[in-house]
Amino acid sequence: MVLSATPISSTARAAAPDLARGLMLLFIAVANAPWYLWDETQGITSAHPIGATGADLVVQTIAQIAIDGRTYPMFAALFGYGIWQLYRRQLDAGAEPALARRLLRRRHWWMVAFGAVHAALLWMGDVVGAWGLAGLVLTWLFLDRRDKTLVIWSIVFASLLALGAVFSVLGAALVLALGPDAIADTSSFDARLPIAEPNYLVSLSYRLGFWLLLAPSQGLLGLVAPAAILLAIVAARHRVLEAPAEHRPLLRRVALIGLAIAWGVGALVAAQNAGLLLPRDLDWAFALNNQLAGLAGGLGYVALFGLIAARLRPGNRVASALQAVGKRSLTCYLAQSVVFAPLMSAWGFGLGAELSSWSIALVAVLTWLATVALAVILEARGLRGPAEWALRRLVYPRR
Repeated sequence: MVLSATPISSTARAAAPDLARGLMLLFIAVANAPWYLWDETQGITSAHPIGATGADLVVQTIAQIAIDGRTYPMFAALFGYGIWQLYRRQLDAGAEPALARRLLRRRHWWMVAFGAVHAALLWMGDVVGAWGLAGLVLTWLFLDRRDKTLVIWSIVFASLLALGAVFSVLGAALVLALGPDAIADTSSFDARLPIAEPNYLVSLSYRLGFWLLLAPSQGLLGLVAPAAILLAIVAARHRVLEAPAEHRPLLRRVALIGLAIAWGVGALVAAQNAGLLLPRDLDWAFALNNQLAGLAGGLGYVALFGLIAARLRPGNRVASALQAVGKRSLTCYLAQSVVFAPLMSAWGFGLGAELSSWSIALVAVLTWLATVALAVILEARGLRGPAEWALRRLVYPRR
């Protein structure tokens, strides 16, 4: 038997994952945009500028409830789902398991390479490389393990995160009990050094350095992504998103519970951001709680799009446009950085110093709409995105 070198055709793809990826990229654009406000003072756990009022505060509140910390667990879940789809497709095509695993390893190594280049040239917060790293480790450890094993390890990862969340709240309570002198001064903290640097070559070294620390954290050490990926592999084994109508009860429960947790904790974080709870130097008290809620929310969003896909009628233009973006999610994700980085960074046009939360969110939405238009044009012409084309050429063996 030989390794199949033929990626899945566009007509054979499940609708729900592509729908979710298409809208997820809007969330990613809105979540990443505040990092480019490099001339503002940010909080220790958030990219949002401190002291927002009016429209800026409204945008920050919406983002913190529904978007921030929810996008990369959603991205991780869809990535995990895709891992099993690719693996199963190779086995169905007659490939030996060892050869199918080799293809996955090659794909994940190339994702790490794509992420490193993306981070060095444009965006320090790249997640493509983080998911490639997670794919390398998690497929090595868990790909052929039983469903029960994957679920147990997901619970372990989430439980460790929950334990950290409890200790962070207790730590904040202790600091408050000790009085104002115990609160650390975080006013000098700023993670946007690569964006605020006017020299491009210097900023490149900063970006790459930040990414080398962020990628392992986002992909593995943060615990959210491994939990989401393993649960998604279990879901993919049962074809939950390929046949969402057959799994409506499960999808409803995950959507309702996941989004209720995510939005509820998000409202708490938004209240803290508005200065209604603790001193702003104690923002970290809710950080791990928000990450755990983000895991629930990311899974909830994926389930929600499964329910939407189950009700879709052929020919729905909005759904078709979102699916076109989802099929080209790597291209559209990288395209956001092609717009944001030179437009907003100090080494480029520097507009990040002129905009605020609401205006840069508007830029994010317009950028996403531009990628939707690009994806629709490529879909009409039967073309893959350039990043997808390049990754396939590198991953799949030549005939």
